[in-house]
Amino acid sequence: MTTECTQRTFRFRHQSGREVVARFDGGAITSDGGGLLLREVERRTGILRQFAACFTDHRDAEQVEHTVQELVSQRVYGLALGYEDLNDHEELRRVPLLATLVGKTDPTGRDRARRRDLGAALAGKM
Repeated sequence: MTTECTQRTFRFRHQSGREVVARFDGGAITSDGGGLLLREVERRTGILRQFAACFTDHRDAEQVEHTVQELVSQRVYGLALGYEDLNDHEELRRVPLLATLVGKTDPTGRDRARRRDLGAALAGKM
């Protein structure tokens, strides 16, 4: 007996007014979609928020584009998705899914302050 799956779309919570949907019809494809489930766990438990609160941020607030919570979240999600090396984040900073997991309001990186960072919503290795 074959199984018939009729659900083609899975909807997740909105992110900064943007709809987050998993579909099976092609388009922009990632193998890291399980990260959305991790984000839901974070929203319910707040474990990354609590972990980030353990750090004191001594940076100049006027120069900060990424909060400590965003940096911690980026690193932990990267590790959970199998990207152990910090060097991986130089490429991952341009991945909209990871930016969505971290909670960036613009996962495409179009609103970055520095011209060289346009198109990269997250922090790199520098």
